[in-house]
Amino acid sequence: CALPILIAFDIGDKRVGVAMSDPLGIMALPQKTYWRKGYEKDLAALCELAKANCAEKIVCGLPLNFDGSESEQTTKTREFIEGLKTHTDIPVVTADERFTTLMARRVLIEADMRREKRKEVIDSIAASYILEDYLKRQDNK
Repeated sequence: CALPILIAFDIGDKRVGVAMSDPLGIMALPQKTYWRKGYEKDLAALCELAKANCAEKIVCGLPLNFDGSESEQTTKTREFIEGLKTHTDIPVVTADERFTTLMARRVLIEADMRREKRKEVIDSIAASYILEDYLKRQDNK
């Protein structure tokens, strides 16, 4: 691959939002939302997506409570992330995803998008916020 990118996943029970960086690592671009089909199929499909797009790193959102504590969803997400790590040699890291879905929902409501349509894109927009925040943090290091 000539131009590696970063890929981000916003992992939910029914859907996984997907976002990718541009090759320069400046922007995070929402991609098509992945609808879950079963644990093993999901792991294989997401790892293949990362590999096919020349991802040099997978950034997974970690859902924490507002106070930073962990929830049942955090545990389920961590288990899925561990599965990703065993299915690919691409490095997998986590990033705080607090408020990303809330921000994505607000943007889509302000854009007057209907509820049914929001479901199709909200997770990938949240993934783009996760990746955008990750990219900014790397710039500050």
